[in-house]
Amino acid sequence: MERPLINLLGMNKQALEAFLLEIGEKPFRAVQLHKWMHQQGVIDFDQMTNISKPLRERLKTLAEIRPPRLRDTYSAQDGCHKWIVEVESGSGVEMVYIPEAGRGTLCISSQAGCSLDCSFCATGKQGFNSDLTAAEIIGQLWLANRELGGFVSHEARPITNVVMMGMGEPLLNFDNVVGAVALMMDDNAYGLSKRRVTISTSGVVPGIRRLRDFTDASLALSLHAPNDALRDQIVPINRKYPIRELLDSVRDYLAALPDSRVATIEYILIAGVNDHRAHARELAELLRTLPCKINLIPFNPFEGSEYARSSNSAIANFRKLLQDAGYTVTIRTTRGDEIGAACGQLVGQVDDRTRRSARHLAERARNEALNEVRVVTLS
Repeated sequence: MERPLINLLGMNKQALEAFLLEIGEKPFRAVQLHKWMHQQGVIDFDQMTNISKPLRERLKTLAEIRPPRLRDTYSAQDGCHKWIVEVESGSGVEMVYIPEAGRGTLCISSQAGCSLDCSFCATGKQGFNSDLTAAEIIGQLWLANRELGGFVSHEARPITNVVMMGMGEPLLNFDNVVGAVALMMDDNAYGLSKRRVTISTSGVVPGIRRLRDFTDASLALSLHAPNDALRDQIVPINRKYPIRELLDSVRDYLAALPDSRVATIEYILIAGVNDHRAHARELAELLRTLPCKINLIPFNPFEGSEYARSSNSAIANFRKLLQDAGYTVTIRTTRGDEIGAACGQLVGQVDDRTRRSARHLAERARNEALNEVRVVTLS
């Protein structure tokens, strides 16, 4: 039986050196391969001219450099791009590029679907299919660079920041995520600053506690509520890892970093749910001992959701209360809304192994039927 080719795309420096040693080659070739793959965008061994022909021929029999397939491309008037990428499981995952003055941020996915079922997120409503491999995670950055000309213009790379805020919970796919993050920050690959690569989590405490042994990337926490009772409802993983335990793990991670950095607290504002002045005051007190900045995100509606976006006045009042308490607060501008690229809207094309999407559709149908009965009764 013929051995399958080994995909080198997702191998970090240590993994690629180990592969080369295993086949009797010098480990310094890893640097050459990384530069060809991740800086030049070359995936054909024959084009790697500073590698000997015998090694190129051998690599062709043992390995390949295979990014995931780009299935669909969407562009918005504000310059945002969304791509659907087909992964090995057959599912489509989404990544989004957001250009801003002086920076370009790529939001990438770590899983096909998501198992956490946060109530404000379209991804969670469709259930979970699979973890992405390291090659499928870094492959999104590779594809975006190819599509945006990043392999041509090395002086002005379009992607300056990467955030693991796409589909899935990164810390539930720990090994593949930290492997891909290492490549993002490797000077011989993409060379991104540790301050410009952000891992976002909904609160997987064991994963946060493991992170400090593997990376010094920046950390974002999807908090979305100032107390356990409310967070239990909208971020169900809070029932397993409550807020106090969660914030302790974030504080410990920051303390282990070699520089003074702060966590980003993500807070989606949902009308009538978590956007009252009392919530802002409670949040200010909750975060008092945590080095952090706060990013307020107006809720982005999606089909099937019963939530609504907070009013502009509610958002402004919430921000002012936090600023008056001494916090640095930003309000995320909704970008790429017409192509479904805004925060919480990513849905991809996932074959749901949990059958959650079917349950949500059934529940929605029941609610609609009950509403129709109420209308008839009232009339």
